[in-house]
Amino acid sequence: MTRKRGNTVARAAKAQSTKRWAAGDSFQNFEARVGYGTNNQTSGSGYGFDFISRNRVQIEAMYRSSWVVGAVVDCVADDMTRAGIEIESDLPPDQMDQIHAAFERMAIWDRINDTIKWSRLYGGAVGVMMIDGQNMATPLRLETVGKDQFKGILVLDRWLIQPTLNDLVTAFGPDLGQPKFYDIVADSMALARQRIHYSRVIRLDGVELPYWQKISENLWGQSVIERLFDRLIAFDSTTAGAAQLVYKAHLRTLAIDDLRGVIAAGGPALEALLKNVEMIRRFQTNEGITLIDAKDKFESHQYAFSGLDNVLLQFGQQLSGATGIPLVRLFGQSPAGLNSTGESDVRNYYDNIKQQQERKLRLPLTRLLEVIVRSELGTEPPKGFQFGFNPLWQLSDTDKADIAQKTTQTVTGAYDDGLISQQTALKELRQSSHITGVWSNITDEMINEADDELPDLSEMGNDDPNAGQETQPEPKQPAANA
Repeated sequence: MTRKRGNTVARAAKAQSTKRWAAGDSFQNFEARVGYGTNNQTSGSGYGFDFISRNRVQIEAMYRSSWVVGAVVDCVADDMTRAGIEIESDLPPDQMDQIHAAFERMAIWDRINDTIKWSRLYGGAVGVMMIDGQNMATPLRLETVGKDQFKGILVLDRWLIQPTLNDLVTAFGPDLGQPKFYDIVADSMALARQRIHYSRVIRLDGVELPYWQKISENLWGQSVIERLFDRLIAFDSTTAGAAQLVYKAHLRTLAIDDLRGVIAAGGPALEALLKNVEMIRRFQTNEGITLIDAKDKFESHQYAFSGLDNVLLQFGQQLSGATGIPLVRLFGQSPAGLNSTGESDVRNYYDNIKQQQERKLRLPLTRLLEVIVRSELGTEPPKGFQFGFNPLWQLSDTDKADIAQKTTQTVTGAYDDGLISQQTALKELRQSSHITGVWSNITDEMINEADDELPDLSEMGNDDPNAGQETQPEPKQPAANA
């Protein structure tokens, strides 16, 4: 009996040592109903889907009627295309100006702006590169783009095109898994019922989605409005509620003796009461009087709005955080606080815009620039052809003058040291005029007439007869005896 009891205790000890205990990831008190999962109101909260990206009519109504939605969609698109690009290449200045003129003539930045806007609003959009004389359904081969063939960009949102969901790009690269073709619907303003190859479009998505959610959106992203929909409702509800309180800021009450009896009796008594109230309302002005019965009582109540501005500001800050746009840019509101200028917020926002430019526009603009160069110049881009996005932070006149002075000193110093020719120096000074506004009057004739040879330092004049000769150290004198 003792041996059996010992075996039972051993088995129980072994089971106790191998038993698994479940531990929560947060603090919980079931007696006090504190913590998530303890039958309280917080435990009843959760997240669900709000597929407003699929409701085109509602999104368009929000964009047309809500200035906040319009600002959220437009601000980022405007800032991503406001400053343009700076081309870095060995092309002559006249050809560089020709490329910039093509951007202005065909309103390229306006079309890219529209592509970004509709991609943010609807979740996706494309800009079709219109190349005259080519079949849009065939892959784009850059070497086939001839002089003056590029005619601009046609912007189509996701509701004007139908991607081929069963025919995707299989070639390795950044477009892997994307639709290979886009079929334009019959209601499009141009190119109706045509098929466009993916290499001929500039595709931009709104908010990138994971794989399965992207499939549910026909391989598009989601609208930027979808994430902030609940915050937008809260902000507009609070704003409208605050506006409604204005009508109740001055309330008046009239206490009438035996009001219930008058209403119950009806007839002439009730009509007389209503006529009395109407007379009071008509003649009660700032300079009028209130005529009531001696037993009646008239009172005026005023509503206090203290603290309401802080509530509105908090909801506005939530919208600002949801959109990534600072208050000073989204609402045009100066930041509050001691010595607060909002400069750091704007700089952080511009850094975010710079990141989006590099991430979303670098590859499409690279392909677009190759097409524009071949169409405008008739040749392929030279080796080392690249570009950079101009900074959004605008320089003051003092900063521009300082940069112009330092740039001029650097260029002239390099020329004096024989590192660059006079023609190269003039090109560098003219190229810096896009930033500083100085040296913009250097013409192509002046550059062509300048000397393209490196300066001969021996002919530049030197008054030192020992120039170019190695200086010999003086011999040491023997020390004198003490």
